[in-house]
Amino acid sequence: MSSIKLHKMVEEIDAKFPIDKRIKDAFESIDRELFVPMGFKHLAYRLDALPMGSEQWISSPLTVAKMTKYLELDGVDKVLEVGCGSGYQAAILSKIVRRVFTIERIESLLNEAKERFHILGLYNIFTRFDDGQRGWQKYAPYERILFSASAKRIPQTLFDQLQEGGILVAPMSEGSMQIITRFYKKNGQITSEAIESCTFVEVKDGTS
Repeated sequence: MSSIKLHKMVEEIDAKFPIDKRIKDAFESIDRELFVPMGFKHLAYRLDALPMGSEQWISSPLTVAKMTKYLELDGVDKVLEVGCGSGYQAAILSKIVRRVFTIERIESLLNEAKERFHILGLYNIFTRFDDGQRGWQKYAPYERILFSASAKRIPQTLFDQLQEGGILVAPMSEGSMQIITRFYKKNGQITSEAIESCTFVEVKDGTS
C-alpha cells in the first residue's frame, strides 16, 4: 500500500469536500489500488471514476466520500448497500460501521469484490448475489440504505426495510439529470431532500 499516495488522495478529497477524521481514517486504511483494474493502477489515487468489467465503473473517491458523509453514520450499526460493484464503497463503510450488507446483481463482480474483502480481512461485510432492488429482508431493518447506482424510483420494499428514523441515500434520475437525494423515514412517512447533481451507472433489473 502506498500510504503517501493514499494520504495525498485523502487531502485532495478533504480540500474539495471536508470530511471528518473517521472518514479520512477509513480512506487511508483501504488501498484503492486493489479495487482498480490492472490497466488503471497508475490512476488509482486520482479523484476519477474508472471503468471496470461488465460496463460498470468504480466511483471517484470524492463521490464515495460524499455518499459516506451524506449517510450520517454517527452511532450507526448496520448499513445496506444496493450495488456492490468493485466493493470499494462497502470497504470504506466497513471501517466506520459494525456491519455492512451489500448486494450485487452481476455475479462475476461480486466474486471479485468478495476476494478483495478477504484479502483485506474485512469480515464485517456480508454479500448477496441478487437484484438489490429487492433488498435483503433477512437482516432488516437497516439504519441506513445506500444506492450505489442511479434509480428512477425507490422500491417500496426498500423503504419497508429501512428502520424508523433511518436514512436512505440514492442518486435519483430526473430527466437527463441525476441528483443525490436523501430520504428520511419518520413516523412511517418518507420525506426527501435533493443534495447535488451526480453521475452514476443506472440500476438494472434482475441478475447476470
